[in-house]
Amino acid sequence: MKKTIKLISAVVIVLCVSAFTINKTSTSEGYKIGDVAEDFTLKNVDGKMVSLADYKNAKGFIVTFTCNTCPYAVAYEDRIIALDKKYAPKGYPVVAIMPNNISIKPDDNLDAMKQRANEKGFTFPYLIDKEQTVYPKFGATKTPHMFVLQKTKKGNVVKYIGAIDDNYKDASSVTTKYVEKAVDALLQGKEVEQTTTKAIGCSIKA
Repeated sequence: MKKTIKLISAVVIVLCVSAFTINKTSTSEGYKIGDVAEDFTLKNVDGKMVSLADYKNAKGFIVTFTCNTCPYAVAYEDRIIALDKKYAPKGYPVVAIMPNNISIKPDDNLDAMKQRANEKGFTFPYLIDKEQTVYPKFGATKTPHMFVLQKTKKGNVVKYIGAIDDNYKDASSVTTKYVEKAVDALLQGKEVEQTTTKAIGCSIKA
């Protein structure tokens, strides 16, 4: 009888652990196309707190998870600046978020972010996800990792997830500008044709 009880207890424990693992996996995948992204409040390099709700007149957002130290992110900096200059006036500003654990990547700390933003002349907020609570909700895994959101009555709906374009090495050799195509479609009242691509970059350091 005792052996039977021990066996049943062991099976229950295994099932509970399995269920926890499955649940953890399913909830850590982040947003999918069509999901409503939760707003957030993060510190900008100017010391001010920034939320998406601050942008009263925005039609949507180009959210990028990026950093100072990843060569892929650095390679894309000018293109991210260009995205903001092109689309912020049309209602789709860039919002950049640095997701790395600064104890692992000290050169991604807020002071270093501020210096980088000044050097490059960032025209958009560069926020630090210090507690690393925002990037997991989005499901971001790389720097850079792009999310195009459209503001609707339901909230900020995810319309595109993935890479900026198809050539991180050379901007002049790009053949498909994924983010631009997505935003252009939304501005024209159309559906985004290619809603997901594989983000190319460094893994986010947790």
